[in-house]
Amino acid sequence: LGLTDTSMGIEVNSTNNRSIFVTVMAWIFISLSGFGTMISILQNIMIQTMFKGPEMEKVLQAPPPPGAPPFAAFMASHFQLFFLAFLIVSVLTLASSIGLLKRKNWARLLFVGLMVLGIAWNLGSLILQLTMFSSMQDSFANAPGAPNMKPFMIGIAVVSVIFALGFSGLFGWIAKRLLSSAVVAEFKQ
Repeated sequence: LGLTDTSMGIEVNSTNNRSIFVTVMAWIFISLSGFGTMISILQNIMIQTMFKGPEMEKVLQAPPPPGAPPFAAFMASHFQLFFLAFLIVSVLTLASSIGLLKRKNWARLLFVGLMVLGIAWNLGSLILQLTMFSSMQDSFANAPGAPNMKPFMIGIAVVSVIFALGFSGLFGWIAKRLLSSAVVAEFKQ
């Protein structure tokens, strides 16, 4: 038997006042972040074992190619930090997803923060992608005998914009639902 909150359309199980939305979101993100955490642990082990040594240090110390965007140069010299950050975010998402399932308020707030971080990441990475695409387009245009890559780059840019805006909208919607009064009331029991 389910009740429906007409203000947000949230179904609530009448026996324990737990919304289906929170339960489903928790299980989806437990699955995704659990898998992401496992992959990230393996990536960090690989980076710490395979990318250590004098040969790799020499390659990583090399100056960036001329005309490379500053972000690309930063990522090339600090890529270990990127993978470590991904591991931290994956573990935080897994912990907050389990906390959501148990209806812990700290987990709801952390999850909302992670959704906001996801929005910022998507929009920021979209700007970086477009910057790198323009740099790559200039490189292709200046190369003798290179094919015209402009249509390909435009196609990638359009798909990137669609995905970034789509995921940003989804993350915003999830955060808004988790901040709704009906969901907040679940976490105060």
